[in-house]
Parts: sequence; C-alpha cells; structure tokens
Amino acid sequence: MKNLVIEGTKYTPEIKSDIQKKEIRFYGSSYPENANEFYQPVYEWVEKYFEKGESVLDVNFYIYYFNTSTSKCFMNLLEILEKNHKADHKINVNWYYSEDDEDSLDSGEKLFMEMDLNFKLIPVDKI
Repeated sequence: MKNLVIEGTKYTPEIKSDIQKKEIRFYGSSYPENANEFYQPVYEWVEKYFEKGESVLDVNFYIYYFNTSTSKCFMNLLEILEKNHKADHKINVNWYYSEDDEDSLDSGEKLFMEMDLNFKLIPVDKI
C-alpha cells in the first residue's frame, strides 16, 4: 500500500498520508467543483488502510475554509472512521483552528457533535 498524496490547489486542500507515522493530514481550503470525486480516493485509501491490518490512525485537519459539499464529504469520511473505531481501531481526529477564527472552531464542533470518535479541537496561532 502506498501513501496518498494529493497536491493542494487554490480550491482543494493538500492531503498527505504517512503509513509509517499512521497519519493522514488535510491542509488548506476545500471548495472543489466536484467534492465527491475529489474525496473518493481518500475514502478508498482509509478503507484499504484498515483492511490491510492497520489499527491506529491519526487524522489531522488544518482546514481554514470549506463549503457545504465538502462538509458532506467530511461527514462521509468521519462515518468511515467511526465504523472502524467501533471495530476496535484506535482513531484520533484533530481539528486545528486559528485562535482568532471562531467560524473554524464552530465548524469543527458541528462536524464532530454526533460522532463516536476521539477528537480534539486544537487552537493554533495561525493556519
């Protein structure tokens, strides 16, 4: 299995996984023309990661803006993670937000409100 690497653009986040570090990271803004198509490789990578026998994954979001269609994709991803969490995989989700960006904090809170996952909202100086 290979690491997933998707270069960021003006409209899409950089997405990088590191199998050795047991991590996948999202960085940037997300308002792609077709969010489902853009995030499909992420869903597939996460599913395959756990199918290959991995049991730990840290998911780190450094997202400073995302649109409604991305929100739905994030929920799809969180549902995949939740399913694996319930299958006794250790999944930690971290939502990093700029200390002065209440919208990003609110967005993170809303995303994780109903999820059965280990998650943290982590303030940082700037994203």
